Amino acid sequence: MAEFLDTVNGYVWSDALVYLCLAAGIYFSVRSRFLQLRQVPEMIRLMVKGEKSSSGVSSFQALAISLSGRIGTGNIAGVATAIAFGGPGAMFWMWAMAFLGASTSFVECTLGQIYKTRDRITGEYRGGPAYYLSRAMAHTKAAPAFRVYGFLFAAVTVLSCGVLLPGVQSNSMVSAMQQAWGISEWVAAAVTALVLAVVIIGGVKRIAAFASVVVPFMAVGYIFVALIVVVVNAGEIPSVLATIFGSAFGTDAAFGAIIGAAVMWGVKRGIYSNEAGQGNGPHAAAAAEVSHPAKQGFVQAFAVYFDTLFVCSATGFLILSTGAYRVFEGESADGATLAEGGALPSDVVVGPSFVQVGFDTLWSGAGSTFVAVSLAFFCLTTIIAYYYIAETNLRFLLDKYGTATIPFLRRSAGSAATVALQALILMAVVIGAVSTAEEAWALGDIGVGLMAWLNIVGILILQQPAYKALRDYEKQQRAGVDPVFDPKALGIVGATFWESYERSGDKERAPTRA
Repeated sequence: MAEFLDTVNGYVWSDALVYLCLAAGIYFSVRSRFLQLRQVPEMIRLMVKGEKSSSGVSSFQALAISLSGRIGTGNIAGVATAIAFGGPGAMFWMWAMAFLGASTSFVECTLGQIYKTRDRITGEYRGGPAYYLSRAMAHTKAAPAFRVYGFLFAAVTVLSCGVLLPGVQSNSMVSAMQQAWGISEWVAAAVTALVLAVVIIGGVKRIAAFASVVVPFMAVGYIFVALIVVVVNAGEIPSVLATIFGSAFGTDAAFGAIIGAAVMWGVKRGIYSNEAGQGNGPHAAAAAEVSHPAKQGFVQAFAVYFDTLFVCSATGFLILSTGAYRVFEGESADGATLAEGGALPSDVVVGPSFVQVGFDTLWSGAGSTFVAVSLAFFCLTTIIAYYYIAETNLRFLLDKYGTATIPFLRRSAGSAATVALQALILMAVVIGAVSTAEEAWALGDIGVGLMAWLNIVGILILQQPAYKALRDYEKQQRAGVDPVFDPKALGIVGATFWESYERSGDKERAPTRA
């Protein structure tokens, strides 16, 4: 089984996908005139300010939902595996992917807002790649092909987020708990499934409320404690930076032979962590109540920075400054050891244990507990976000391709399918928790890679409305008004929600002073 998964993963995550991700990020950055630098103040302003309604969540809640999907085991175990198999230089390529990926995230999340819709059953806003792939070209001769494309993305996303990805999170969480407390993997899996069931049954509102409380607390707390360890080891920072850049560009003799691996693992784990281009972010972006799609594009672009530049960097500096790392030649821990920091016991496996040992260098024994608790929050909220994304795409499939035309039957079919999805993701969590780490990560990488292939190609084709929205937003921004969106004035076709949109108390949709 493991050999088969590795073979499939090798095809999905070929060099072509790595270069596609990098090239798309460079292209979108240049095309947007590096909005990820120019609009940072606006990103921060919008992150804390925003409207919400009975149908939508606030900008901050949408950011929290997005971050709950981005901040997970990729920020801890993912960074450890990137360093273990790509060397310290993988950190540089994770940073590069975050910088470039912020522009990619803007494009996909702005498209998610432009082509969102209102769910017929729940009344909540829904959107994502499946929606913009099927709607953006609906007025052209290519409409049938893009409807199939949208269907394919939705089906792949239900499979990825409902089956392939949750197991990675539960596996890392259970591994950390075993390391810290010796808890049975079955007990940890059962408790996780129970807590998850309580939250996801409540729908997007409960998910948003849960994420907006838990995500900021857990992320800031983790960064703060990690930085304490890094500050204590501040004398190592110059050599850590020298090692990162030397490894990234092959000037460090110990890592000269794995430059390609540094790029591969940096991009691979960068996307796994911050999800830029994967297509997850647009689902959360579409749920927000905003007056202009570009607002959520900016907010979600900042989410990429927060995830990688803050959380992943905290983990990377912690591992490297404490010497809690080991670098292997090849794709597994069976390869020859190229370098190590000297702090890891010989029997420690690649994963969250690297971080636990790093914390233990300062707080003996307490580090393992802190990482286990952090991962419990990180992984749980990420699985919840996966469920929301899978449910959104399931709703898309039912709405577009369901056979029930009678409202009662459509509602019944939707409810039954939702219950089935909930049961499926709970099973995936339990199975992933008791699987080997290699199998869990292979399945997760396949899921991320399939979504990234479909989404990046899609947004390269459909990018134009996002840039029309960007230019329109910046024009209104310069005029000193709070930007509002009119797709017809911009020549954007297929944005049916915005064409009929009327905000309560603002029927004329007149711009207001910012």
